[in-house]
Amino acid sequence: MAQSLARNLIHLIFSTKNRAPLLQATIRPERHGYMAGIFTNWESPAIILGSVADHVHALFGFSKNHALVKAVEEVKRGSSKWMKAKGKEFAPFAWQNGYGAFSVSSSMVNTVSRYIANQEEHHRQVVFQDEFRKSCRRHDVDFDERFVWG
Repeated sequence: MAQSLARNLIHLIFSTKNRAPLLQATIRPERHGYMAGIFTNWESPAIILGSVADHVHALFGFSKNHALVKAVEEVKRGSSKWMKAKGKEFAPFAWQNGYGAFSVSSSMVNTVSRYIANQEEHHRQVVFQDEFRKSCRRHDVDFDERFVWG
């Protein structure tokens, strides 16, 4: 085959360090736009980004040319620098180590997009830890509680 073709859709979830509630609603649209730009630079266009005070969800088309860990590292590094530049109240800002990345079929893009768009409503009923556990179980991802939250 002369051409390499791929469509890898990823639902990415990551939190602030110690799940500190530092992701204020007032700057979410601007931060999401900045993060979307980083995804684009990594040939991994964002479909939708959503967040609440302590974590982010992103659905994106992952590039066939890069390692997932590197793209996630760049999104987290770049957005952390951006947050810190927003003012001294964000000086202690940091992302938690690690992340969850789950494959999404094309047929589920609308469902996952709605889920990400409705994070505020969703988290009135479900805490982050339970949400993350459920995502891991849904995708048959084994995890050790001792290392996921630390």
